[in-house]
Amino acid sequence: MFADCDSVQGALLSFPVVHPVESSDRGLLEVALEAAAAGAAVLRELFRSSSLRVRAKGPNDLVSSADHAAEAAIARVIRGRCPDAAFLGEESGRSGRGGDELEWIVDPLDGTNNFLQGLPIFCTSVACCRRGEPVAGVVQEPLSGTVYSAVRGGGAWRRAGTPGAAPERLHVSAQPGVSGAFLATGFPFRAHAALDLYLAAFRDVFLQARAVRRCGAAALDLAHTAAGIYDGFFEFRLSAWDIAAGVLLVEEAGGRVSDLDGGRGYFTSGNVVAGGEAVWQQLRRAVHRHADEGRLHAVDPAGGAVA
Repeated sequence: MFADCDSVQGALLSFPVVHPVESSDRGLLEVALEAAAAGAAVLRELFRSSSLRVRAKGPNDLVSSADHAAEAAIARVIRGRCPDAAFLGEESGRSGRGGDELEWIVDPLDGTNNFLQGLPIFCTSVACCRRGEPVAGVVQEPLSGTVYSAVRGGGAWRRAGTPGAAPERLHVSAQPGVSGAFLATGFPFRAHAALDLYLAAFRDVFLQARAVRRCGAAALDLAHTAAGIYDGFFEFRLSAWDIAAGVLLVEEAGGRVSDLDGGRGYFTSGNVVAGGEAVWQQLRRAVHRHADEGRLHAVDPAGGAVA
């Protein structure tokens, strides 16, 4: 069923697929690509602009006019092509008909603090979920133009921003475990009550890994994990828009994604562990020794945003 998005069925495909996938899902990916490009164009124009307006959503949690303008550009594309689908945006919240088969989940600017400080590490993330499972996803780096894309069953791909660049299929790394791994993480800055559990897990992982990076854009961290740049990734208390596209990228690149207990409750709890099979297994065990879903909920019951 594709009644929420009939207008994309005839879209021209600009990406390869590994296995035959539903034509409707290919069309959804084309919408995601167009929407992410629209948001990225806004961010390129406003990066380091003196006209930005900034306000605080909470302690050390900022939002800018760039976030709102990029989300509006993304929403115009999606609502123009899929007028009846539900929509969940970081800035505008949930809209559309509740319980719809399709829901678009959007982070117009992942890495807002980086963006506002002039640090060129941020991205736009657009995903479409069917009955709560991502089926099409795009993460785009606005400054370089690099696009990471995936459709369920069709593999994950990266296209560089240079003119004429051919898409490259992505594969998670073959790193055999956490020892010697190059990992990414993020600090639970919205969940200070979870900090002690996180730091205990971080210490365990840090003492085993070759390096652990914290760049401040979870969607991009997951895209880089799908590309094999990072061997694995873990973070607590993310929101659905931070991870929806990245989860699909990692899975379609042959990797594993789970919550702290090894299940698929990451959209509810916001807790994510990802990587190639061997790294995911060992990384999840290392984190789980200090922070499982129950313990984390006991100290910080808020959880992530439900997809």
